[in-house]
Amino acid sequence: MGASEQVGDPDRFESGGEVELEIPARSEYVALVRLLVATVAATRAGLSDDRVDDLRIAVSEAVTNAIESYDRPDGRVKVVWREYPDHVEVLVCDSGRGFDPWSPAPRQHPGGEAAVERGLGIPLMKALVDEVHFSSSPQGTVAQLIVSCSSSSGAARAADLFTEGLGEGAD
Repeated sequence: MGASEQVGDPDRFESGGEVELEIPARSEYVALVRLLVATVAATRAGLSDDRVDDLRIAVSEAVTNAIESYDRPDGRVKVVWREYPDHVEVLVCDSGRGFDPWSPAPRQHPGGEAAVERGLGIPLMKALVDEVHFSSSPQGTVAQLIVSCSSSSGAARAADLFTEGLGEGAD
């Protein structure tokens, strides 16, 4: 991305189609987002079944993170699907509290219980898709996931990442 372009910049949208879905920030709606991604991706020439699965999982992780960013019951999450000639872009937008995507995940939940299964979402997204970008502020976050129509599955990269990460005690 160029220095003047922002994550999810509408001026970068060139061709193809755009699909938007806005959901309440509640975990029971993640399955609906998965269905949307799988359905729209299945119609996209050039994305193998493995790449569709990779993107579906990565978007699920981004939506889950967006849902968890809210500390109020009226939050909303918007998912935007954009097609370009050589890639697909999915934006996951929220207006919850922002975060630093480069800081390590907390080792404990706010309630004090151990966060053994926490902090794997961003590394998983990075392993499954070709590009991941974040724009975050106190007003919300946009996660941008990009998959090239000609790239191979990220599942092997994800398995390697988790094997290495678990062996080193990383989140």
